[in-house]
Amino acid sequence: MKKLLIAALLATLIMPVINAQDNGQQTKRYKVYGVMFYNLENLFDTINANGTYDLEFSPKGARQWDGRKYWSKINRMAYAISQMKTDNTPNGPAIIGVSEIENVTVLQDLVRDPQIRNWHLQVAPYHDSPDRRGVDVGVLYNPRFFRVLNVTNQRLSEEDFARAREAADDERKMDYEWNENFRTRDQMCVVGLLAGDTVAVIVNHWPSRLGGQEASSPKREAAGMMCRRTIDSLVNVHGDNIGIIFMGDLNDDPMDKACAEAVGGKRDIDEVDEADEMFNPFWNVLAKGVGTLAYRGQWNLFDQIMCNGFFTKYRSSKDKPQLTYLRCEALNRDFLKTQEGDRKGYPLRTYSGGVFLNGYSDHFPTEIFLVKEAE
Repeated sequence: MKKLLIAALLATLIMPVINAQDNGQQTKRYKVYGVMFYNLENLFDTINANGTYDLEFSPKGARQWDGRKYWSKINRMAYAISQMKTDNTPNGPAIIGVSEIENVTVLQDLVRDPQIRNWHLQVAPYHDSPDRRGVDVGVLYNPRFFRVLNVTNQRLSEEDFARAREAADDERKMDYEWNENFRTRDQMCVVGLLAGDTVAVIVNHWPSRLGGQEASSPKREAAGMMCRRTIDSLVNVHGDNIGIIFMGDLNDDPMDKACAEAVGGKRDIDEVDEADEMFNPFWNVLAKGVGTLAYRGQWNLFDQIMCNGFFTKYRSSKDKPQLTYLRCEALNRDFLKTQEGDRKGYPLRTYSGGVFLNGYSDHFPTEIFLVKEAE
């Protein structure tokens, strides 16, 4: 019965306001809201602001990153975002989490691009993290749908490593030792009102796989513990009255330990009912062979969006009095793909092998769609 209800609702998704009849022949009206994540792949300005690491993306650096290339990158990213509107989200996603951005200025330039200017996207209060390369995470939002109430930023801490070490097998506990010189991106948590519901959006860019997946996993498991700490804190304050959306470039797949165990992302939506439980719809997407980035012929899905039990409460009901998870998508549009050669079908990135390709990103974006009864 649940599958039939979902199928019936999907079949009506042809207008920004959806009309559907329940069994009593009463008309119900729904609205759909998109929440997207996109790794913008080295969206740097042209100014060398921090020395060695920023030199690469400057006119005198190895990439000869000048104004022409910068504005072409802005144009490309704005075009990509502009193409993510649907019949039911004609003004694009309500919320867009982003990563690999240098500063607030590049986001301000992005939202002012003519291709998306009419959406009137706003930049959530920005925070510079301690990452050595100078890249951060951020949030763009459409004020027609989302109102920011509070923004906090969490730094990966010794406490998170200790929690990950406690959960590790005895043989691996030494891998979780804290290094005070370690620097990575801070986690951003934006709490606001989406369609009248209190929603927290947590954006991450976890440590890379440098040194190998297994050897570097403890850093991401600690980052997952940081996320779990944030989720637990939000639930302690709001109870089951808050929707929690966790997203980011996690540098791990949904079934990996950091995602499935540290965060607790579950593959089956039927296992997620409580506010502190997280559903990861992209686990099944990857299982079908669809990813967001490729390496040596293998697809990964690092760009994930999870949602908590708040969004699954009414999944089996025609009634949607609060935001409810509808579906997800890896936005692997053809124009974002390399069209020929050994990397045909891979994301068309800005640079490859030191050659300027004037592409988009080395990651495809991802999006979840939420539905709620229209007032």
